[in-house]
Amino acid sequence: MSLFSDSQLLPGWANPVETNPATGPVPTTALSGVADPVDALVARCLSGEEAAYHALYDHFAGYIYRLCYGLLQNKEDAEEVLQDAFEYAFRRLDHYDPRKAGLKTWLYQIAVSRCRNKRRRRFLPTFSLQQVTGHDLQDPAATQPDAHLILNERQRTVWHALGKLSPKLRETAVLRYYAELTYPEIGHILGISPKTAESRMRLAHKALKAFLEEKP
Repeated sequence: MSLFSDSQLLPGWANPVETNPATGPVPTTALSGVADPVDALVARCLSGEEAAYHALYDHFAGYIYRLCYGLLQNKEDAEEVLQDAFEYAFRRLDHYDPRKAGLKTWLYQIAVSRCRNKRRRRFLPTFSLQQVTGHDLQDPAATQPDAHLILNERQRTVWHALGKLSPKLRETAVLRYYAELTYPEIGHILGISPKTAESRMRLAHKALKAFLEEKP
């Protein structure tokens, strides 16, 4: 059995939803029915369509929030970086090149970079997505502040073990186990080779396993 066989090892680690309680379901035409639905949404964003920004945010916010939460292990920090990452991505959406990577991978790259900044500075300038979309957007999949209190004992143990890893190993472990990315994808996001990503994952797995085996 895998070391990380539980489906809910981190708070709020459910599949992202594609609905917004305030606006209702994302229109099906936004994410299906076309050859490249995400690229079509990007094009609509670049043409100035506000609803397209909302659709992109609603579709990807859950993924990005959970990545940030796994890396920072703090709800408030994760929410702050989530907003900052999307503000940056929306401002630079014209720089996104689908020939190099998918939009989720590009967003992961931005989020990892912002998480690194947050760890270094413990501080980020306050941005609001309202500056881009005209409305403040919230993550429909965000966990509640006390979500960590309802984890079972094993989940809490893994969560604390993850926090003991070095930032580089934690990034690799979160992207591998929780985002379920391949080593080439992880390497692209972190700016390392697939072999280096695989090597870091082996080290992370060894460290986590050793820590868990020490627990009574």
